[in-house]
Amino acid sequence: MDVQEQTIDTSTDDGDMAVVITAPTDRPAEGEWPVVLLFIDAPGLRQATRDFMARLAGEGYRVVTPDLHHRHGRLLVPSGMDEVWGWINSMTDDQIQHDGARALAAAGVGEDAPYVTIGFCLGTRAVFRAMERNPERVLAGSCWHPSFMADDKPDSPHLTAANLTRPMYLGIGEADEVQSIAMHQPFLDAVAPLNHVDVVTFPGADHGFTWPDGPNYHQAAAETSWAKTLELFRTAFA
Repeated sequence: MDVQEQTIDTSTDDGDMAVVITAPTDRPAEGEWPVVLLFIDAPGLRQATRDFMARLAGEGYRVVTPDLHHRHGRLLVPSGMDEVWGWINSMTDDQIQHDGARALAAAGVGEDAPYVTIGFCLGTRAVFRAMERNPERVLAGSCWHPSFMADDKPDSPHLTAANLTRPMYLGIGEADEVQSIAMHQPFLDAVAPLNHVDVVTFPGADHGFTWPDGPNYHQAAAETSWAKTLELFRTAFA
């Protein structure tokens, strides 16, 4: 399926933000293409992200991706890890959810329209927050090599994870040296009783296993997560 990408700008409480939208070039027979809200990882909205969006759009989805780093500049790509961590530490859950809502509105998605969501690294916490705060709209969430799903703060995701009512997929590398399984264990323990949460771990896979152009690309982890995500989304919109 042929797809097209467009970049638009919208306003937020913290200035203008770029939103990248990728969708099939043809309209569906009826209605609109189902919407996926994509939350980026820390390295930003780069070519690898755009390639993933195009692949997902090719499956019949309209993929909406806000530039979460817009408070530091437009469509930035970091120069090193110090800058990455600076960006991460400057974000809040409320800011990211605000950005997601503004991106959907800018893309013309109705306030009550259902959608699914996917995130990578820090974007997985955003997936969880979206599902937690909007269970009537967010039909499912997919989390690839997650980060920050459990911490020592009073609003840590693991403290309310057991209340999830919508399906979620989590794919985690057993060799992840950035966000180890042990760091996520409180979250994993909380969702363990939930039949609608699917956790898969991958031997030998490290953090960032998604990206074919990255040093940690792990084909088995990436393709298994891809297949599970497509099935999750198809079922959600069925």
